[in-house]
Amino acid sequence: MFDATPLFRLYAKRRLARLRTQNPCETQERELQKLLQKAVDTRFGREYKFGAMRTVADFQSSVPLRKFEDMNRDYWSSAFPTLENCSWPGLIPFFAVTSGTTTGVDKFIPCSWEMVRANRRAILDLLSHHLANRPESRIFGGKTFMLGGTTILESEAKGVLSGELSGIAAKTVPFWAQSRFFPPKDLAVISEWEEKIEKVAEAAVGNNIRGFGGTPSWMLIFLDKLAEVSPLAHKRSLKPLPDLELIIHGGVNFAPYRRQFDDLCRGTRAELREVYPASEGFLAVQDCGPGEGLRLLLDNGLFLEFVPLEELESPMPTRHWIGNAEIGVNYAVVLSTCAGLWSYVLGDTVRFVDLDPPRILITGRISYMLSTFGEHLIGEQIESAVTTSADTIGATISEYAVGSMMPEKEGELGGHLYIVEFLQTDVSQKQLDMFGETLDGELIKNNEDYKAHRSEGFGLHAPVIFDVPPGSFNAWMKKRDQVGGQHKVPRIINDHDLFRNLRSHMGHSSA
Repeated sequence: MFDATPLFRLYAKRRLARLRTQNPCETQERELQKLLQKAVDTRFGREYKFGAMRTVADFQSSVPLRKFEDMNRDYWSSAFPTLENCSWPGLIPFFAVTSGTTTGVDKFIPCSWEMVRANRRAILDLLSHHLANRPESRIFGGKTFMLGGTTILESEAKGVLSGELSGIAAKTVPFWAQSRFFPPKDLAVISEWEEKIEKVAEAAVGNNIRGFGGTPSWMLIFLDKLAEVSPLAHKRSLKPLPDLELIIHGGVNFAPYRRQFDDLCRGTRAELREVYPASEGFLAVQDCGPGEGLRLLLDNGLFLEFVPLEELESPMPTRHWIGNAEIGVNYAVVLSTCAGLWSYVLGDTVRFVDLDPPRILITGRISYMLSTFGEHLIGEQIESAVTTSADTIGATISEYAVGSMMPEKEGELGGHLYIVEFLQTDVSQKQLDMFGETLDGELIKNNEDYKAHRSEGFGLHAPVIFDVPPGSFNAWMKKRDQVGGQHKVPRIINDHDLFRNLRSHMGHSSA
């Protein structure tokens, strides 16, 4: 394969020089004006008089914050799937389908051709930073492997397709670059995860893969399968991918996985780089070291706003932007995009660690959810499933908490531990088994991401139910000096240290 790295190095040199002199405020002001001018004649643009807006303040005082449900109800649903000049000019050719993180309902996010090109540019920025850090890199001398779901897209109308963002990316890869992507089309379209990962692993051995990206939990499972089918490794390692030099991760909190990936990379050529992609837009890439923040993409089709989390639901929340954001504040992210999302509340929370250039750390989600492995279980789904399961066995729950259990050995799966305090003291093991089976079934029924992870028990093991005597949670809260009306038992615990503390107190072996 022709090594195009020297050619890309010229592009990267120019791009990085431009980024070094970029003025964050001026760049975002220009980006907003470009978006407003482009959408001035759409239904949304006419309604809010985009043509008369001259400043960021004009925009913020006129266009209110909206969630997906608001944009969908007011501008998209009545025309779906043929969104033409609704909130972005022309016909929207793609919809990125993602599980809703606040409602549990699949969301169809508009994706324009401008957004497709913006996502490509974001990856080029990531690779430019990689080349700057690895001058000896030959990243374009081989293939890039993106581990995702099926790339099959559904036809919604003439000229309109929907599916996973990875599928849209695969559909729109330029013809000259198609031979540089892995897996090949016949494997990428496989929808059954177990079948796909085995066949892809077999094809990956000796395939000159230089870049590897995906959700951390999926990547670890793939590497386990790769060890099974490769003669080069008897356990999880990067030996079957000897040319690998870049591992791209994003989508979930990486902290629980960092040690495992650091161990994998030790003694190899591979480095880790984090990205912040969303179905709504590509927000940031890692340009420095781990933990130093992700650099926001300021000139790539997005205008970014930041609302202090505690003000988000207030009638008149303070709307910051790059011009007046502050370091250390927990902000809810708000986007206006080149696909017709305007003052759109993304659902993520971030904290600035630098302002010039702007770098952020992703701090979580607005909603109460569990997603250590990318399963995106929201609080409402968990609450409903637990209640249904208790009803099924005729028991009443006093308190419960759920958290994640990370794999302790290579080849093991992660999963969820439910620590449950029943009002009754005579709940049998048979009832507990039924409780767990019902809980699992309810979550599979109501959440597509969880269903995918639980498919044939291949990505996430079944829920573990650990019952404790009445009064156990109260004793734990008292031990932590958190007794009283203002203190509540945390139902979903994403803090691994806190969950370890709870497990230890309850007598469940902690990882």
